[in-house]
Amino acid sequence: MDAKKAHWVRAAVDYGAPIAFALTFYPTKNFILATEVLVAASALALAVGWLVEKRVAPLPLFAGLAALLFGGLTLIFHDESFVKIKLTVVNGALAAVMLGGFVLKKNPIKALFGESVRLPDPAWRVLMLRYGLYFLAVAAVNEAVWRTQPDATWVTFRMILLPLAIVFSLTQVPFMMKHMQKDGEDGAPEPPDPGF
Repeated sequence: MDAKKAHWVRAAVDYGAPIAFALTFYPTKNFILATEVLVAASALALAVGWLVEKRVAPLPLFAGLAALLFGGLTLIFHDESFVKIKLTVVNGALAAVMLGGFVLKKNPIKALFGESVRLPDPAWRVLMLRYGLYFLAVAAVNEAVWRTQPDATWVTFRMILLPLAIVFSLTQVPFMMKHMQKDGEDGAPEPPDPGF
């Protein structure tokens, strides 16, 4: 598959299900119906990702399976809080992995980026801390929003998070470019500045 098609497939797998959820919720104001669409769209996105690319990247796989699990629990128990708490659980787990890796001097973020990005270990640690704090902030804000705001506000917050995640990732690109290793470098350039 060419790179342009692969990009659209990845975007559909990453963002298709939450967008389908919102597009169903806004006109109907029916949270359970929107959750049915979320579950179906998550299953479809994972299947398409697998069929087209013969794999699903770890983060979309984790998020998709979580959508199936928490969406399924919402449908079984008719309790909207399961879908809402999914965002807390997923981001909290990612924060725990990143911040735990930072504390334990492990590099889980390096495995997620794969071979496409080569950075020295100190740069990976800064990136891991930044992502860990981002995920922790999203989990905390989600808890505050879903517990205190009406459904429509939470759905809007959820939709705002989609471009916000892209913006956050884009803000990390200059740091990554500054510390990117070229082929043949031994991985010991100057340590990165930890500016957040």
